[in-house]
Amino acid sequence: MLDLAYEEDKRAAVDMNVVATGAGRFVEVQGTGEEDTFSVDELNQLTALGLRGIADLGALQQRAIAGAKRAR
Repeated sequence: MLDLAYEEDKRAAVDMNVVATGAGRFVEVQGTGEEDTFSVDELNQLTALGLRGIADLGALQQRAIAGAKRAR
């Protein structure tokens, strides 16, 4: 899940923020153990999930832009 709602976010054991370009290059990676610690493997999994989510959102945005251009 990307960008948790406040009620979910406040209960998370680990808070991870991943910001990347459309080319998959990191702009920001920030992970905080709010209620628990996390391992290197979990960090790798979280960043991979973040990059996948960013890629999915980018693809949705590109489709929306293409659809808007066709609708003109």
